[in-house]
Amino acid sequence: MRVVLLGAPGSGKGTQGQRLAERIGVPHIASGDLLRAQVRAGTELGRLVTDYLDRGRLVPDELVLELVLPVVLAAAGAGGYVLDGFPRSVTQAVRAEELAADSAAPERVIFLAVPDDLLVRRMLERSAAAGRSDDTPAVIADRLRVFESETRPLVDHYRARGLLREVAGDLPPEQVLQAIMAVL
Repeated sequence: MRVVLLGAPGSGKGTQGQRLAERIGVPHIASGDLLRAQVRAGTELGRLVTDYLDRGRLVPDELVLELVLPVVLAAAGAGGYVLDGFPRSVTQAVRAEELAADSAAPERVIFLAVPDDLLVRRMLERSAAAGRSDDTPAVIADRLRVFESETRPLVDHYRARGLLREVAGDLPPEQVLQAIMAVL
């Protein structure tokens, strides 16, 4: 099964992505984790994306595609994936569709709907627990604005293709997973 999780920062994509991948037996691919690994490793790509990540901005499409698409293609060829954090724009989605075979395209897209006040609270708690540089109040506000302008249009893109299912992401994590399983 090939599943894309969409949602604003703090919506639970990472938590649900890990749980769902484990439940259905496919890899969880988180584009943010892949990008942060490049930064930690000090690679050329890591140096290029550091400023974007620190400011909570979207990394340019071609850099993300260069990093994520080979991982997605390999996982699709091995039986599927749960993908979170990619695509982050309609442009990325369309470009990935052009570059990938139909056998790598998502079969279902889950949108985790969470109220903004809960998103902010979750990200501030995550910042306190993990010390992420991209979870400061100013960066959080910017990330939510970027989500609304760049990523939210993906909801309509995938809805028009008949792939989108919306799930309330403000429930306890196990209930969110049950709701996701019900729409798969």
